[in-house]
Amino acid sequence: MTRWLVVSDNHGDRDILVSLKQALQPDTIFHCGDSEMNADDPWFKDAYVVMGNMDFDSQLPLVQTPTVDGCKVLLTHGHYDEVHWDLTKLKLHADQEQADLVFYGHTHELAAEAVGGHVFVNPGSISQPRGEFRTLGGTCAMITVTPEQWVVQYYTRDAQPVPDLKFTFDRL
Repeated sequence: MTRWLVVSDNHGDRDILVSLKQALQPDTIFHCGDSEMNADDPWFKDAYVVMGNMDFDSQLPLVQTPTVDGCKVLLTHGHYDEVHWDLTKLKLHADQEQADLVFYGHTHELAAEAVGGHVFVNPGSISQPRGEFRTLGGTCAMITVTPEQWVVQYYTRDAQPVPDLKFTFDRL
């Protein structure tokens, strides 16, 4: 069993990333873009990170597709896949990459769902949340990976789990 932190859209709020990493102590970190930080920032050491539409360091990749703990991940910000409209382009991208899990940001709204053989997770924005759960003040996702399941638990900025925001997906 391993624990992954998925975070997005901190928009320059580096301190919240430091705090979450210390409090949650994940095994692996994925950042879905719009950090507004440099690619060589020490916080990104040993993390998977992509460029968002508000990132300007050309050393940040647009997409990453690592295999971690036996799971193929598509990591993207989502703006090129037009996630503001729907997940159609992102699903086609996931099909092409043969991804098990898809992590994306950009909308600032959290989401977790299985679509067409992939599990899509948007951690929401940790600093500028929008949508139904904006009153939580920012969210991130912790994913517990077991041989049988992915358990997605959302956390607030103060590293507290949100009881009603826990989702379990069987590994495909």
